[in-house]
Amino acid sequence: MPELPEVETTLRGIAPFVEGARIDRINIRERRLRSPVPLSFADSVGGKTVGKMSRRAKYLLMPIGEGHMLWHLGMSGSLRLVKPDAPLKKHDHIELGMSSGWCLRYHDPRRFGFVDFIAGPPNDDKRLALLGPEPLSEAFSGDHLYLASRNRKIAVKAFIMENATVVGVGNIYATEALYAAGIDPRRAAGRISRERYWRLAEAIKTVLAAAIEQGGTTLRDFVSGQGEPGYFAQRLNAYGRAGAACRHCDTTLRHVVIGQRATVYCPKCQR
Repeated sequence: MPELPEVETTLRGIAPFVEGARIDRINIRERRLRSPVPLSFADSVGGKTVGKMSRRAKYLLMPIGEGHMLWHLGMSGSLRLVKPDAPLKKHDHIELGMSSGWCLRYHDPRRFGFVDFIAGPPNDDKRLALLGPEPLSEAFSGDHLYLASRNRKIAVKAFIMENATVVGVGNIYATEALYAAGIDPRRAAGRISRERYWRLAEAIKTVLAAAIEQGGTTLRDFVSGQGEPGYFAQRLNAYGRAGAACRHCDTTLRHVVIGQRATVYCPKCQR
């Protein structure tokens, strides 16, 4: 599944080519996504000019007139820029022809993503209203994690993956950040000190920033807005390395399941 760095990479890849451009043509080849494409979608966005794009959690926001297009890439979705004469692929479900001379195509083999049009302020939308802070913002800190975790018995890994705690920390990046911070992912969230939460918050910021810089994590289905895969997987220290030696102490990394998600940790470095 595309995580926050992959979505941010997509945003940075397509924004320069669609911001300020008018949507001249709309081709909806498949409406049956996770949420059906609204019948009024073409009328809502056609002929409108795209404003400055942004990201909230794993959602992409594309200002259109008085409203916003809201994109979610789901499990296997991608937004790619192509020339108008580029052959359509089997799972290219939506195509927006831009006055800039580019076409923006939404490709999604599993159809778990969606696009919608929000007429009012985005933060009033129920999908965005209850989200926690952005991990790379000043609102996210060790103090935030410490205060939100009091009396929580949930495993710390599951805790930092909750969107109400902080947005966009998916399985890969939660595993890597806990490894970097030296915290056992099984430990109860409420039993971690403020000092260690500051270390974890900084690790989350560092891991995510590094992934964004390198274009996201290489996943089987993910490509950036320019059609290129991510490369952060080359630097993963824990995720997907169960049974391998810890890069710091040579202890064999262990695999457990937390919140139905595969988790890898070092029993010596992480406590």
